Amino acid sequence: MGRAPSPYATSIKYEEKVNKIVGGNPSDRADAVDKVTGRARYTADYNLPGQLIGKVLRSPHAHANIKSIDISAALKLPGVKAIVTRDDFQDMAVEHAASGELMVNFRDVTRNLMAREKVYYDGHPVAAVAATSEAIAKRALKLIKVDYEVLPHVIDVVEAMKPDAPVLHDDQFTKGVEPTPDKPSNIALRMESKLGDVEAGFAQADIIIEREFNTKPAHQGYIEPQASLATYTDGGQAEVWTSTQGHFVMRAQIAKLLQMDVSKIKVTAAELGGGFGGKNNVYLEPLAVVLSRKSARPVKMVMTRDEVFRATGPTSGTNVHIKIGATKDGKITAAQAVMNYQAGAFAGSSLPLAAITVFTRYDLENVLVTGFDVTSNRPKVAAYRAPGAPMVAFGVESVIDEIAEALKIDPIEIRLLNAAKEGTQTHFGPQLGRIGYIETLEAARAHAHLKVPLGPNQGRGIATGFWFTLGAETSATLNINEDGTASLIFGTVDVTGGSRAAFAMIVAEELGIPYEKVRTMTGDTSALGFNFMTAGSRGTAAGSTAAVKAPRAAITRLC
Repeated sequence: MGRAPSPYATSIKYEEKVNKIVGGNPSDRADAVDKVTGRARYTADYNLPGQLIGKVLRSPHAHANIKSIDISAALKLPGVKAIVTRDDFQDMAVEHAASGELMVNFRDVTRNLMAREKVYYDGHPVAAVAATSEAIAKRALKLIKVDYEVLPHVIDVVEAMKPDAPVLHDDQFTKGVEPTPDKPSNIALRMESKLGDVEAGFAQADIIIEREFNTKPAHQGYIEPQASLATYTDGGQAEVWTSTQGHFVMRAQIAKLLQMDVSKIKVTAAELGGGFGGKNNVYLEPLAVVLSRKSARPVKMVMTRDEVFRATGPTSGTNVHIKIGATKDGKITAAQAVMNYQAGAFAGSSLPLAAITVFTRYDLENVLVTGFDVTSNRPKVAAYRAPGAPMVAFGVESVIDEIAEALKIDPIEIRLLNAAKEGTQTHFGPQLGRIGYIETLEAARAHAHLKVPLGPNQGRGIATGFWFTLGAETSATLNINEDGTASLIFGTVDVTGGSRAAFAMIVAEELGIPYEKVRTMTGDTSALGFNFMTAGSRGTAAGSTAAVKAPRAAITRLC
């Protein structure tokens, strides 16, 4: 028999209506006063009785074999309570999972967390210490003896692709190539997608422009460094406070890496001091838990700014080739991209997202997109504001501007002429729905700023890009209080974008009460069902569905 529908189930349908609250500006944000007065609690502000301070020993070499690690002298230092190395973490098989916009491979994550056979970048963790003070922990790091066999390294994406480049992983063979190569390579993946016949398209063109673009790795530059506080009980329960964009995903990854049951881990997302995609991954959390387990004391770890830049993921450095052909009236006949994306120490860059976004805002008949995911001796890359997309947008938009200039066509007009619309066939599979590109260009063309006279040393240009929104899981709990106010607990981290205010506005709108009567809170992992990360522009978009369903279910139940 089929499962009976819940009496509280709701369906959300688009309705044309005038909103009283949604679409306006809230009179205040729940977090605003706390942040400007210093009351907001970030991870580094949390402390537990008897806590220790954890510090990480990091490799001074970009590429080296680890011959031995001697921690005996550091263990004898008074005040040192625990030290962890590669021996404290289980080696893992290849297994992939989503972590924000990018995928992670747990075999690589455990090696990034703590170096095993080799160090792959300057700053790679080799050991971690928990001591009664930061000063003692730092002294202990100096007493740990690591015997390295230094190897040649490569940090540039183009250099890493050369046949004679130092190879990072002896077991990495390029995927996406037939037959499978028998020689290891820094090229982890080759991918290709196409539409139509690109060579025939170029043959129809009156003008063809081809350019090469290079971008360097750029860090997210969030103000708050990575920080974590963990405590492990005799009963095998772990509690973690951390700076993260997704505490439920952090819980899952901690459980996987430490071979623990998810139910035995509670993660609280502290106030976030910026992330931009850079706090989608585990760095300190498993280290703090294992140090706490070994020391039987809470352990707090906070990265320095130097550690953040040396050991957490920037975006990819890239080498991109863009070739576009057009007729003399500006109609694009063919477009081709070759994208070389740096993954850092382990495979898995934002290359697939670049492939999706590179030409998608244009309605093209002939497209060829080829990409290479390349490992090099840099920190494993992380997401950063539409990961992968800005680098290819830079190339594509520059070439389109050149074509417009050569043909003496207005830059907005040439984009409108080639703009994607509802029903446009993409080179990677689906047809587009309504993406609003034409409307956006027309709004830009009609804007008063476009007609403002330019002053000395001023110019004016236009560039466009494409990004999508993730869905995934969001959970929320709504309580209607006895005085008519409402309390909303949700599991979506507010990454300072104001999702708490947005959800409060939605709940107030649905319940017909003032915005000020709704309190929103981010629940820990024990308070709610699973929530995916605030990543891929999904926070408010996906969370709003739960924020609408919860009050509608409450109304159904109460009325």
